[in-house]
Amino acid sequence: MKIALIQQQYHETKKKTLQVTCQHITKAAQKGADLVILQELHQTEYFCQNEDTKFFAYANSFEEDILFWSNIAKENEVVLVTSLFEKRTAGLYHNTAVVFEKDGSVAGKYRKMHIPDDPGFYEKFYFTPGDLGFEPIQTSVGNLGILICWDQWYPEAARIMALKGADLLIYPTAIGWFDDDSTDEKNRQLESWITIQRSHAIANGIPVLSCNRIGFENDSSGVLKGTRFWGNSFVCGAQGEMLAHAKHQDETILYAEITHTRTKEVRDIWPFLRDRRIESYHCLLKRFCD
Repeated sequence: MKIALIQQQYHETKKKTLQVTCQHITKAAQKGADLVILQELHQTEYFCQNEDTKFFAYANSFEEDILFWSNIAKENEVVLVTSLFEKRTAGLYHNTAVVFEKDGSVAGKYRKMHIPDDPGFYEKFYFTPGDLGFEPIQTSVGNLGILICWDQWYPEAARIMALKGADLLIYPTAIGWFDDDSTDEKNRQLESWITIQRSHAIANGIPVLSCNRIGFENDSSGVLKGTRFWGNSFVCGAQGEMLAHAKHQDETILYAEITHTRTKEVRDIWPFLRDRRIESYHCLLKRFCD
């Protein structure tokens, strides 16, 4: 199976950004991609750098956005993973990945479960934690374990997706540096981000696809100096081996080939699921074992 990750920047307006994204999707489809992954909140700027109620208006187009991306998936005959701002009702919003089949039908959706609240990433102001659980989405290219950005730091989420039959773990992401951070600190953050996700692949014996945005985005409030999203989208295999890795600031389509049978081969020699001591893990249901 050929997969394509669209790593791009925000192009000043939603309209311009959608045009660029659709061009990339068409190119990926023409090159034989069966599965196309878009980054977190790919339609707009990353608006969570500050708390401002005006941004809730972005979620008003959720139903229109679904129709738009449904048509794009159908026109290009690809399974498409999108990341949209969902409005359920006034005052109740989600950071939601919607997956479309090759015929444009909605295969399923996942609402982001782990919501950060850090300087420049004030997502708790905007998003209610998901209530759909960790459920792989069945598609014609396999069972997709969709998780979103902050979810990527939690081995519990990856494990549950694997235990429920996910063939792949997919992370639409928006993460970056502050320019004032030291070079050493930037490198530590990036290496931690890559390492934790590769670890999910190894621990569960399935590939991981991580699609991050690029570009510098100002904080419109002026409180912060903005975020430089660090790109580095990548695909790794069932043993954590790098299959494809994008650069820091290149807008690119990152391609990789995935073979589902590889998971069985790896799990047969590294049977981590077999040796789990499930009778001894009760404390995982506690906040802290004190």
